[in-house]
Amino acid sequence: MRLNLFIFLSGSKRFWRTTLHRKKPAIISENPSLDEAASILNEAFSERRTVLIVGNCWVEYHGRASSNLEPGERIAIIKEDGSVLVHRSRGYEPVNWQPPGCILQVYRGEGYLTIVSVKKSPRETVKIFFDKIFFISVLELRDEGEFSLYASEEDMRRAILTEPSMIEEGFKPIEYEKKVEPGFIDVYGVDKDGRMVVVEIKRRTAGREAVLQLSRYVEALRADLGREVRGILAAPDISREAGKLLVSLGLDFKRVDPKRCSQILSRSCGKSGERKIMDFL
Repeated sequence: MRLNLFIFLSGSKRFWRTTLHRKKPAIISENPSLDEAASILNEAFSERRTVLIVGNCWVEYHGRASSNLEPGERIAIIKEDGSVLVHRSRGYEPVNWQPPGCILQVYRGEGYLTIVSVKKSPRETVKIFFDKIFFISVLELRDEGEFSLYASEEDMRRAILTEPSMIEEGFKPIEYEKKVEPGFIDVYGVDKDGRMVVVEIKRRTAGREAVLQLSRYVEALRADLGREVRGILAAPDISREAGKLLVSLGLDFKRVDPKRCSQILSRSCGKSGERKIMDFL
């Protein structure tokens, strides 16, 4: 891997230009002056590069509403597509943001630097004022990987209800979220031989507690019905310890892939079956 690193030292300031198989070098500047920061940002915005800024700032928003964020030390991220995010030091959501496609400009005022982000339609403007910048990084990032978010336990249950043969051939669901004394059974049904079946679903590798939970549901249902009840643990995998316990208790395991569940829901629901990351937060 080729790495070129240039370091310039000036008092408390440090400035790097690095190259990691990139056409344009990455720029990293610690404690730049506001004039230096303005120059770096103007070049970065004109070249549509990703920028990370850490410093003391305040923010004004005008558009469908208006807001003011008082001064504080924060992180600003400006992406190559024109999107803008201002983050506090805690929490995952930005306190101010602008979507992709915004026009970016930098202005140098008396004692501060202003980044202006303008969205044309509907017109919205975010102004970020910095009077002190601790760190700037300008990057040319490569990201061609696809993102896949697979099913939650609720989605897995919906997929099993849509395609019961995922559990076994001849399985017929009767009810879901069935209340029993220890809690709620994920899926309750009958197998091809007429035996009652309890299905406990786990999205990740099932452990000892999942097996014990399934066992409690099965025993509670046996006591209520006075007849044979099978228990099936449905999960992508099961730990070795849990597998031994499962066998000793006379329960079954069915490997169910969350990715396949997502595919089943997509086929059955079309676009309405697609999930976004915010659905899981």
